[in-house]
Amino acid sequence: MDNPERARILRAMEHMSDILIVGGGLNGPALALALAQTGHTVTVIDALDEKLRKDAAFDGRAYALALASQRLLDATGVWARIADQAQPMLEIKVTDGHAGAGPSPFFMHFDHAEIEEGPMGYMVEDRHLRRAFLEAMVEELRISQISGKTVVAQKADETGVTLTLNDGATLTGSLLVGCDGRRSGTATRAGIKRSGWDYGQTALVCAIEHDLPHHGIAHQFFMPPGPLAILPLTGNRSSIVWSERTEMAKRINALSEDDYLQVLRPRFGDFLGDIRLQGDRFTYPLNLTIANSFIGDRMALVGDAAHGMHPIAGQGLNAGLRDVGALAEVLTLAGRRGEDISSVLVLERYQEWRRFDTAALTMATDVFNKLFSNDNPLLRAGRDFGMGLIGSLPGLRRGFVREAAGLTGDLPKLLQGRAI
Repeated sequence: MDNPERARILRAMEHMSDILIVGGGLNGPALALALAQTGHTVTVIDALDEKLRKDAAFDGRAYALALASQRLLDATGVWARIADQAQPMLEIKVTDGHAGAGPSPFFMHFDHAEIEEGPMGYMVEDRHLRRAFLEAMVEELRISQISGKTVVAQKADETGVTLTLNDGATLTGSLLVGCDGRRSGTATRAGIKRSGWDYGQTALVCAIEHDLPHHGIAHQFFMPPGPLAILPLTGNRSSIVWSERTEMAKRINALSEDDYLQVLRPRFGDFLGDIRLQGDRFTYPLNLTIANSFIGDRMALVGDAAHGMHPIAGQGLNAGLRDVGALAEVLTLAGRRGEDISSVLVLERYQEWRRFDTAALTMATDVFNKLFSNDNPLLRAGRDFGMGLIGSLPGLRRGFVREAAGLTGDLPKLLQGRAI
């Protein structure tokens, strides 16, 4: 009560919605559900029509959800909707080598049996996860959705924030959250600059069917042009995230289906029998981008709007869901204390919580990509020795398994499976 800043951060007035979220992909709906379930009113604005978002065809994207992320989805009521389409990840095998020459004898093998909590994570296709979020938001009375509209202007003042949409409509709230991706318009309009660089790599993404079962094992095969991830989906299917130099990736993606598979097979190997493409093929350019600030005037950034990283460890969505858990917890606890949830003093708690963790993870993925995406013989010898050492030490292996499961660090309550 004797806090001299209290008068400045007390809630000044009620708004149309407590929180306005720009971006209805995955992080935006996750945050909306987490906040609505703690009593906040939320409006989610997305440029795509809701029908397109809900009935999206398979676009090659699937996510390696860490166990901690699965806990957040469970706590927000989403997991029950997708559990039948989720494939547990029971093991991870990491190898190094050349296409067609087989892997190095030095490797890392991580098994979920080394921790007590269960699978390290789950593979879930984007289309199933997106639909589950939309259905859950429809059932939550505190969430309003605006689809097929874009934000053209935003303004913050002493009473809150106002958004102007492309049809001239205006929305008011106490706080604005940008969940609108690496090219975040929310961040740009707030004057927040970004740091980063292009990798000169492009991810070739597709799904394949194979003759033999994968047994829930995820594979990461490092080659000089970039890594190949083989990630288990339900049934005898796997998701492929295959990084190549950008010019080569363009040529490969332009090939016929048969020729595409001819290029993939030497890299993939025959351990799952014959392989066939399922659905279309896609490409995604790879870069690193991080916002110079995660907060602005009555505004916060979440997920790729704050930090976009290389998919080498499949941590992009997991990092975003950590943002979701942290921001929901900070705002909810501040609201219970009677603070203005959009004050800089409140938002700085979120930034302090997430800034170091995301910077460390972003740099780690960058270093791993540079370390493994080359054919330098000295580096190859060093990394093979390191993989062999990690693979031979149970304590180090267990630490990596817990890291892969998202169980390390200062976890928000929702990612611990606890209510805020």
